Amino acid sequence: MPNFQQIINRIHSDLKATKNTGEVADYIPELGKVDGEKFGIYLNNIHGDNYEVGDTQVPFSIQSISKVFTLAMAFASQGNELWKRVDVEPSGNPFNYLSLLENEEGIPRNPLINSGAIVVADCLVSTLKNPKEDFLQFVRGLAGDDSISYNLEVAESERKTGFRNYAIANLLKSFDNLANPVEDVLDFYFHQCSLEMTCEQLSNSFFAFANHGKCMKNKQCLTEKQAKRINAIMLTCGFYDEAGEFAFEVGLPGKSGVGGGIVALLPNHYVITAWSPPLNPKGNSYLGMQALEQFTTETKSSIF
Repeated sequence: MPNFQQIINRIHSDLKATKNTGEVADYIPELGKVDGEKFGIYLNNIHGDNYEVGDTQVPFSIQSISKVFTLAMAFASQGNELWKRVDVEPSGNPFNYLSLLENEEGIPRNPLINSGAIVVADCLVSTLKNPKEDFLQFVRGLAGDDSISYNLEVAESERKTGFRNYAIANLLKSFDNLANPVEDVLDFYFHQCSLEMTCEQLSNSFFAFANHGKCMKNKQCLTEKQAKRINAIMLTCGFYDEAGEFAFEVGLPGKSGVGGGIVALLPNHYVITAWSPPLNPKGNSYLGMQALEQFTTETKSSIF
């Protein structure tokens, strides 16, 4: 077995010593306040010890990584009916692109871009009694951690600057692919994106996706089929228009967020999270992408 601690220590040390040419996301003002020097890697080994290095216990806004959780909730309640409203194909375009949505008559390419995640949010607003609270409890259950919560300053910052998301939601509404009022759906959507977690919490919360749907407490949180389907969508659609590059370089299902987090998994083996706020031009963590490529290369562990 590889010496995981030694490997992540070396990767962390080497990358910290390189020039980070990424830029912290500042189009959401609250995200622009984050310390760009933060960098952590946490490995949850499904059948063994866990390993960490760097800033793994600092909470950060997970942003688009939250789309995996809402997808899991919606898929569980809607089943295959969900795919009538959102597709499962890579977009090949930026995460907040509008013209593709109009060309395809209001059916988003996949649930991990903004338009698709807003449709998923609409599904949850329709089916949950208290969407924000129920979603929070779902994520806490996955991670086995009741301390996880929203960053309300980030949610408000997103509300004040989310003009493109308002445009997407209104376009969806014009195609009858939004059942609830735009303001209600986006209020939930902005809160889900503001969810704050550490590298450790994020790795723990993705445990079920790597463990046939069973979470940290051995509870069946997802069916095996749901975990399989969601992992497939993460592999093909989890990194905006850099999903192919991530599959090529890293070879794992995963999801990134503009808060600088990346979580990826090897089914039945491990979940690994890297966090470094500065982003590359595609909106993915500059150091995080390199860290995970080096990790799977050195450990010879990918799905391929």
